[in-house]
Amino acid sequence: MSSLLEIKNLKTMLHTSNKSVRAVDGLTIKIQKGETFALLGESGCGKSMTALSIMRLLPDAGEIVAGSIKLSGEELLLLPEMDMRNLRGKHISMIFQEPMLSLNPVMTIAEQIGEVLHRHFHIRGKSSNERILEILNQVGIPDAVQRMHEYPFQFSGGMKQRVMIAMALAGEPELLIADEPTTALDVTIQAQVLDLMRNLQQRSGMAILLITHDLGVVAEMAHRVAVMYAGEIIESATREAFFKTPLHPYSKKLFASLPGKYSREQGLAVISGNVPSLSQTFTGCRFADRCDDAWDLCHQKIPLWNTPPDNHYVRCHLFNTNQSSNQPNATAKEPTPIPIVSQKIASTSNELLRVTNLKVYFPIRKGLIKRIAGNVMAVDGVSLTIPQGKTIALVGESGCGKTTVGKSILQLIKPTAGSVLFNGQELVGLERKQLREKRADFQIIFQDPYSSLNPRMLIVDIIKEGMAALNNHSDEAEIDTLLKHVGLPPETKRRYPHEFSGGQRQRIAIARALAVNPKLIICDEPTSALDVSVQAQILNLLKSLQNSLGIAYLFITHNLSVVEHIADNVAVMYLGRIVEQGCVDDVLHDPKHPYTQALLSAVPTINEKDKRKVIPLKGDLPSPSAPPSGCHFHPRCPQAMSICRETYPEITAINSTQTVQCHLYSQKQDS
Repeated sequence: MSSLLEIKNLKTMLHTSNKSVRAVDGLTIKIQKGETFALLGESGCGKSMTALSIMRLLPDAGEIVAGSIKLSGEELLLLPEMDMRNLRGKHISMIFQEPMLSLNPVMTIAEQIGEVLHRHFHIRGKSSNERILEILNQVGIPDAVQRMHEYPFQFSGGMKQRVMIAMALAGEPELLIADEPTTALDVTIQAQVLDLMRNLQQRSGMAILLITHDLGVVAEMAHRVAVMYAGEIIESATREAFFKTPLHPYSKKLFASLPGKYSREQGLAVISGNVPSLSQTFTGCRFADRCDDAWDLCHQKIPLWNTPPDNHYVRCHLFNTNQSSNQPNATAKEPTPIPIVSQKIASTSNELLRVTNLKVYFPIRKGLIKRIAGNVMAVDGVSLTIPQGKTIALVGESGCGKTTVGKSILQLIKPTAGSVLFNGQELVGLERKQLREKRADFQIIFQDPYSSLNPRMLIVDIIKEGMAALNNHSDEAEIDTLLKHVGLPPETKRRYPHEFSGGQRQRIAIARALAVNPKLIICDEPTSALDVSVQAQILNLLKSLQNSLGIAYLFITHNLSVVEHIADNVAVMYLGRIVEQGCVDDVLHDPKHPYTQALLSAVPTINEKDKRKVIPLKGDLPSPSAPPSGCHFHPRCPQAMSICRETYPEITAINSTQTVQCHLYSQKQDS
């Protein structure tokens, strides 16, 4: 069977001011018609540069220096730019990772899709609008007649990603390149996007090159998988063979780095070090310096491809039968166990934080005199408690108010109403001077460590700044100890944030938070943008710090695998309110609220036995400025009753550790 896309020995260089970087170094893959081919690997391994090379959209510093890229037998590297323009969008389309940066903010959705139709099919006017409507309906944009004339900022993240897919599919391509299409999406929106791509592929026979670092997404979508590391493919197999028996030590470590219920009683496997610099000339295996199974040969000789049974290819000396028999055994070292804490709700005798009926409303102002015309009810009556040394996870879709809860607890956003008791002292309404004296007791780790670290300051000054602001004495020796505590060498204190990897920057953010000896840390999506191996390092660090220092965490996330691994209790939030909360075992293994059930069903998993039947949700999260009457979830709920449209449900206790706000259970209790 002939391949749709065939790449042979592709080499792409990035010519920087100092050295040339081998971003893609000898890549060879084949993708068949109607096949989903997943390219898996850490950030910086060359996945996105491979996609840009195929599209011939490299940055100015990029150059393809060798190799071949054939689409349906036609060599793309020999085509002039005018021919490539005719090919892009019609034969090959691409979904970029960040839709907000890829959509034109000053053009309506209809205008942007219309450009594709005019360029490739010469369709204009009424015919163009009819086709745009058809495409938008195909990708599930609600009220497409109205929304096609809106701008990107008027769409949610999931809707923007659907618009990107609509643009990519407008030209009816043979090959769709999807670069991390679901990384920034909630699990419910992710499930919708993946289902959409699958259905469109089945209808049109389109091939998909799926670029991701999410093993769950790969397990859901891929027919064949290739693992990329430091610019080259190191393992390739069918999805079934790869998930049954990953062969390369790097692939094994990726699996061992995944958090979940099976990892709660032990530490996650960590891949030491970083991806090597691609400006160097390699004389051995590129993974050797980070591999637990490496021996002398791995540093001296580049491994060749080996083909074990079932066409499962691997580039590793461990599988070369010609090597001597005294080579190490291909078994990865077990991760160091980390003691776990009890998963049951602790008694209130050691209660650190109690939040009661917290509300945060943002006024909507209109007109010349900016009169208040309404409110955005970002947080609408949240209550929760956190005992000392415990972790409560706050989960829910983007826009439900999770981050606002965290910031209002710290009084970074002034609450509209409610109570925040910290160690028995009320924080709401506290005078600025008194609040400043308490700031050392509670800190926050932001989602993006690069944005939250001053790029013009040395690490030592970043840490000192927070200590000085809260009147904490600091010296160099103390900062050295702090950096060691988060797993960074003391000599790194004289570097700037841009000189560190994403995981290292997050460690610096953690060190800054720890510098003032807090009792509570708000962790706002601290691992959402990290690779699974780096995520494992951060989760291990947070858990070990909690065990040794007794710190409590409010862990804000939409990654339910991380919740299973790190949390003691979990609260599920929807449209500004908590709909279910309790001990992590109860809520995640026996969810009661229909929203929690839908949320859990949408989580992609690599274990077949853990898969749930997906419960599709209708529509998007409603606007917090105009929430639905009655239960806020009823317009999307598959089990909605007439009472759900009339009154908001009261809290119902399922057991001593689990509560839910749902009429399904309040009615059972009444009967």
